[in-house]
Amino acid sequence: MELDPAVEAQLQLSTFKGKFDVTEFVGGVSEKLIAQSKSDAGPFDPIPFIKTFEAAVDKLIAVRKEVQAKTEQMEKSVRVSEREYSKKMADLNRGFESVGNSFSGMESRMNEVSSTAIRIGEQLENVHIERQRAQAAYDIIDYYNHFSKGDTSRLDTLRKEGRQGRRQVAVLLRRLNTVAKEVDLPMADKTRENIEKYCEKFEKEMLNLFDRCYRKGDPKMMHHCAQTLLEFNGGSSCIQVYVNQHDFFINNVRESKGVEDSLLWSVISNSDTIPPKNEAGLTELFTEIRATVDTEAQIVKAVFPNPPVVMQVFLQRVFAQSIQQHVEHLLHRATAMSDLAYLRVLQLAHIQTSILVEDLKVYELPASGSRVPFEAGELNKTLFGTANVGINASTSLSTMLETAMEELFVPYTEGQRYLERESQSLGALYASILVNFTRYHQVSPKGKSSIFDRVVNQLSNTAATTSSGGVQTTSAQAANAILRFGGLNAEKNVVDEEPVREEDGQLSVDVAEKMLKWHAEAIGRCVELSAPNDLSRNTFALLRVLAEAISTAYIEGALETAQVRLDASDPKTEPLLQVLITLRTVDLICHLWQQYVNTALLPLASSSVTIRREMLVFNNQTVSRLEGGVNQVMHRLADTIVAWLSSQLSKQKRNDFKPKNDDISFARVNTEPCVACCDMLEKFRDSAKANLSGKNLESFLTEIGISFHSLLLEHLRKFPVSATGGLMLAKDIRMYQDTISSFGIPSLTERFEFIRQLGQVFLLSPEILKSYITENYLGRIEPSLLKPYLAQRSDWGQFEKGFNDSGMSVDGAVSDTAKSRFGRLSVMMKELEGLKLEGLRLSEGISVGIPTLPSGFTGTFSMSSRPFAS
Repeated sequence: MELDPAVEAQLQLSTFKGKFDVTEFVGGVSEKLIAQSKSDAGPFDPIPFIKTFEAAVDKLIAVRKEVQAKTEQMEKSVRVSEREYSKKMADLNRGFESVGNSFSGMESRMNEVSSTAIRIGEQLENVHIERQRAQAAYDIIDYYNHFSKGDTSRLDTLRKEGRQGRRQVAVLLRRLNTVAKEVDLPMADKTRENIEKYCEKFEKEMLNLFDRCYRKGDPKMMHHCAQTLLEFNGGSSCIQVYVNQHDFFINNVRESKGVEDSLLWSVISNSDTIPPKNEAGLTELFTEIRATVDTEAQIVKAVFPNPPVVMQVFLQRVFAQSIQQHVEHLLHRATAMSDLAYLRVLQLAHIQTSILVEDLKVYELPASGSRVPFEAGELNKTLFGTANVGINASTSLSTMLETAMEELFVPYTEGQRYLERESQSLGALYASILVNFTRYHQVSPKGKSSIFDRVVNQLSNTAATTSSGGVQTTSAQAANAILRFGGLNAEKNVVDEEPVREEDGQLSVDVAEKMLKWHAEAIGRCVELSAPNDLSRNTFALLRVLAEAISTAYIEGALETAQVRLDASDPKTEPLLQVLITLRTVDLICHLWQQYVNTALLPLASSSVTIRREMLVFNNQTVSRLEGGVNQVMHRLADTIVAWLSSQLSKQKRNDFKPKNDDISFARVNTEPCVACCDMLEKFRDSAKANLSGKNLESFLTEIGISFHSLLLEHLRKFPVSATGGLMLAKDIRMYQDTISSFGIPSLTERFEFIRQLGQVFLLSPEILKSYITENYLGRIEPSLLKPYLAQRSDWGQFEKGFNDSGMSVDGAVSDTAKSRFGRLSVMMKELEGLKLEGLRLSEGISVGIPTLPSGFTGTFSMSSRPFAS
């Protein structure tokens, strides 16, 4: 079958070269067949497709054979080419080996010749050196003889020959000066004097020439003078002339007054303002230093043969004169204002100087080797006090700058100077903000040997402590400041003072935040100004200062006043629920304080495991002391509330539940003691929920609820109840139950449900009563325990015998039948009886939670606790 030309084109070898797609290939072969099939109206005819594809397959087989034949032919050609290539490479390798052997022989012969030449060169060099040495010795002796005769004409002539002549004169004079000091002959002193005079004359001449060139701005001639003086005496005099006459130091002395930064000085002593970041005069000075050093680096590099040494001398003069004078002026002015101003200026100067040092380190100039061995030793001996260190081995610019900065601030930070100043500043700030608070709690009525007195004694004892060196510790300085500024000294001032206000004695989270903010600022300065090895120890010292203020002087004073007020309160007056507000504030402050300690202070002590452990122990001890104060206040508050509730219940009239006039008595909704107790419980509930949260709230509400439950159990045993009075009692119990239910404590709800069921025994008829006391909560109580309550029924005498016959004996013993029916005393009743006998048992510890936290502080501040008595 003859294929269509289009299909024939698809079956060419070129179709399969490059990117080939089977789908496109099959589609191209069958494209016309598909079109024809669609045009025919009859059924699909596969025969054209079959014939076409059979022909295409035959064609493809032929193409494959053709390709296979070409492939075999090309493989044969490749094998022939590979054999020829391998043969050529073997020939080339043999040729390269032959050439390599020739070069190896030539190299060995050249090594022999070069080693011979080296030996000859060394011998020639030794001969040349000996000749130079002999010539130099001859010249030295000749010139020395001329000096002994007072003849300097040869040196004068050589000196006038220009730059090269002056350099030769410099070398000769240096050598002559050395020889003159060693010669011990007659007339040697006069010769030595002549040489020294000529050296002085030559040096002055070169310095004058250097000065003239410096003023004219001729760097090439300045370089010649500097190089000549370097070869003459190390060049120290030239460097000193250059530095001393520099316009920067002259202008700096003339304009030492500088600019006035009035804004900075007006706010720097205000602790509520942000510490200043810069001072106008210091900023201007450092800007001028940067510009000057940038210019001088280029000049020094072009003029002096030893630029690193010159740059170091220049920068040492900058630090020792310009920067030190300005820093001293700033600190002297700040000292007259306050310790805080002094510390802020010190930190400002340290930060700005550190930035300047980092900027100046980029001007590390390359060192050039000295031409004569004398240069290095004499120059370093003159400039740095040592002659055994060469210029190339001298201190780097970076090290010199670090040393200069350290020397600049050592007078202010060495030893305990900075830390003592920081502690005094913090102590004064804390005392100033707590002065009214301290006066308020000092004049508040105190009990015998109050804890406030113990706080004052503790501060006094701390203030009297000294370190092993006889110097006051940082804690002692802080305590001294608090005593002095807070008016807690033993000598009472009789000067009239403004009367204290109630709000002065209240704890404030804002005050605590301000105290922590001041301390954080002090820690920032401590990090900046303390040596890395001292940072942990200084941080711990400042932590003690903070603890003395915020714990001893602030929180403990407020807790003591609250404790004394609770102790002095009249049981007949309503309890001071405002104490819960104080406890909530204590909790908030402790949250802030401990979060601050964990976040900001402890990481700074990570470099010292010992100090970090001491900080943790100290912090835990301080918190434990506060826990004790909080627990005492909570315990006393609970006692006060329970005592007040008990006093209200004691006001219950004997016949409140056995009224004579049923109509008038029944018109009352509740008895007066019931209303008073429920009002107090609601106030307590609202105050507790506003100031406590979580388990602490639940525990405290449970404690009061259980105590009140015990009071009611005892209360119901004291009053006779008539049938009408039983309704009054049911109303009171219902009000008690509703009030306690609002606490939201399931265990209390069950207890007061028991009270409600117990109250029902006064309403039910004797026939129903027998079965009622065997059900619900009453069914779990031994009947002998219910008898005191049943005995208060006005009709108890009528059916008492029937109850005794049915299982309750007169003496309260329970028959075997009743025991089998009622069982043993329930755990719940044991608890009630225990409370009835022992009274209120407040937990020794309170875990104080807080309802809300300031932004940025999370977590829980818990104090060690034992569970409430249940």
